[in-house]
Amino acid sequence: MIIWIISIYVLAIIGIYALQKYIIFQPDKLPLNYQFVFEKPYRELFIKTVDSETLNALLFQTDLPLKGLVIYFHGNADNLQRWGKFYSDFTSRGYDILMADFRGFGKSTGKPDEQKFYQDAQLIYDHIFDVADKYKRNEIIIYGRSLGCAVASNLAMKVEAQKVILETPFKNINNLMRTNSRILFLPFDFKYKFPNDEHLMKIQKPIYIFAGTKDIVVPNKSTEQLKPFLKPSDQYIDIEGGGHKNLSTFKKYQQALDAILQ
Repeated sequence: MIIWIISIYVLAIIGIYALQKYIIFQPDKLPLNYQFVFEKPYRELFIKTVDSETLNALLFQTDLPLKGLVIYFHGNADNLQRWGKFYSDFTSRGYDILMADFRGFGKSTGKPDEQKFYQDAQLIYDHIFDVADKYKRNEIIIYGRSLGCAVASNLAMKVEAQKVILETPFKNINNLMRTNSRILFLPFDFKYKFPNDEHLMKIQKPIYIFAGTKDIVVPNKSTEQLKPFLKPSDQYIDIEGGGHKNLSTFKKYQQALDAILQ
């Protein structure tokens, strides 16, 4: 029995390590001719990368007097058809919003890759000023959600922006995996890092973090470990009862976003 238990444990460890790419990245591909369906019109962009891949992005524009632009980096799964629906949280407050699928997601070509994600984020940031001259760098808000928080926080270290908003971030991938696999001892580090902790230490802009107290995907135990990396003026906003996918349905989230995007 002991040998059987040990064998199962070893196989589980090997499986987690071998499949880490598929655990972390869960893209849903779309054909190039796919027509997105949203209530509000959008502008579709195709951005060429230096290694000849193509990033697909959507730009939603506000009907209100323009306050600035939100650049939004989504989570680890699906594509813009799912994530695009969150545009209204920003356009309703006077902001245009640009969302891009990571390489390997939706209509974006290539394969998911951490370092490429960071390079692509810089490209997306630079590209928006080439296609629209109405945006000012000091009016850019960088928004990350879940896995996209690490991409957003990495970009925020390097570019001019007004503020950074992170929804359900984790400390780093190794910390998150060990938190979620607490019944298993993982004797290895994942090859992916996505280190929000290292990024936050280097960000001088105001940072706002949203965390749900009932999040089982990114437990509070991981998110709360980012608090020591925040500046005294930054804000950590707990949403009582909030999960990983529903924070925008809570009144506290909407009220906080009103204050942040005023």
